[in-house]
Formats: sequence, structure tokens, C-alpha cells
Amino acid sequence: MNSETTGKAIETTSKASETTGKAIVCKDLSKQFGDFIAVDKISFEVNSGEIYGFLGANGAGKTTAMRMLCGLSYPTGGEATVAGFNVYKQQESIKKNIGYMSQKFSLYENLSIKENIEFYGGVYGLTDQQLQQKGDELIARLGLEKEAKKMVGGLPLGWKQKLAFSVAIIHQPKIVFLDEPTGGVDPVTRRQFWDLIYEASDKGITVFVTTHYMDEAEYCNRISIMVDGRIDALDTPANLKKQYSARTMNEVFYALARGAKRAAD
Repeated sequence: MNSETTGKAIETTSKASETTGKAIVCKDLSKQFGDFIAVDKISFEVNSGEIYGFLGANGAGKTTAMRMLCGLSYPTGGEATVAGFNVYKQQESIKKNIGYMSQKFSLYENLSIKENIEFYGGVYGLTDQQLQQKGDELIARLGLEKEAKKMVGGLPLGWKQKLAFSVAIIHQPKIVFLDEPTGGVDPVTRRQFWDLIYEASDKGITVFVTTHYMDEAEYCNRISIMVDGRIDALDTPANLKKQYSARTMNEVFYALARGAKRAAD
């Protein structure tokens, strides 16, 4: 595909995403490193406000795919738009319209809760007035009024994760990308974290989440499962369990992933 053809295809995809209410549109999106094809022509769409689970074993290619969607890496083929912006030409616009939370805790532990909120709010372009209002609302919603001036490093892991998620959406992004956000968190806190995800979805924020906990996959509206760089399954949890004659998403995942050949991303 030459550059002129690619540009026209991307423009068409971008216009389509704006008019159909799609937060993410991918068609044959690919990423190749030398002879290694990390992401192999994946195609899918994510609806605005949807909670979309993006699953796959280590080495499946999901991290590489997420980096392209977040505007952190250029694809080597295919088409994609995120929040209406194309992944080739409008990476900075993508970054301004998304939130991101990594699997490793992403706030500064040597800053207070309030200082972290002010720092990241500023990065996301909030005015001083917006920072004050949204920061106070965030702290109150999490019940951290008495801890606002405490160093984040002293918080329990569960509270750190809930704070990191809240900061990632403080600017009301169109989409938030969550990369294994509940890793190492106890089951009760994980369920509370998902309550925050539901609240964000109810406010119209699209949630794109990767997880290794198959019980969390049940909470998503739809799920795709990557195997060796390809999407081998995509549907609602109920339909996938029916399709694979499985009682749980764990059984569906193993039915697909046991044939994987890769060992790591």
C-alpha cells in the first residue's frame, strides 16, 4: 500500500468513525519488526462508551497493538482511528483525547495525592480553576480528604490503583486505556476498581482494558482474544462461552491460548 493510498484509506476510516459512534476502528492493523510480525492484520471496532476487553497470553501482541492505538508506535500496515484521529498522522491529537494507566503504578510516590493530581491535570491541559474543582471532586469521591497531603508511596496498593485510574480520566477523555490495572490487587479491591470503570462508562468514556483475570473478562461488554498476533475470537462473554461450550471465560481463554507458539511480547 503506497503512501497516497494509505492516506486516502485513513481519511475514509476517520470519517467513518466520526459518523458511526465508534471510539476505535481498526482494519488490518499490523506491526512488523524485521521478519517478526508482532501484530498480524487485526480488525475490530469499539463502540463509544463500551467496556472492551483486549485479552491474550504473553506474546500474543496485545501490548504492541495497544501502543499503536495510544499513539506511541507507528503501524507498518493497515488502517486505524482512535477517537476519530488516525494513528499515522494525528498521534498527538490521540494522546490529548485518551487516558492511560499502565500495569505498573504510574503516579509519583514521592509526591502527595494532591500534588500528583495537580501535576497530571496540568499535563492533560486543565486550567487552574478546573484543577481545583476536579481535584477536590476526585479526592472527595475516593474519600481521601484526610490523606490529600500524604505521600502517595504510603498508600495501600488498592488505593494507589484507584487513584491512578481517577487521575487518568480527570480530563474526561473519550477513551481510557487500562493495561492490567488490577494486577496484584485483592479481590475486594478489584471489584471496587471495576465499580469505577462502570461509572466512567456510564459517563460516556470508552474503556479499553487488558487483564489476566478471566473473571474480569465477564465484566466487559465485548472481548477479543489475541493469539500469536491475530484476533482469534471476538464477541460478548456469553456468546463466546456458548461458542466454545465453556462454563467460564477461563475455559474459553485456554481453548484458544493453548495452541499459541510465542513465549513473550
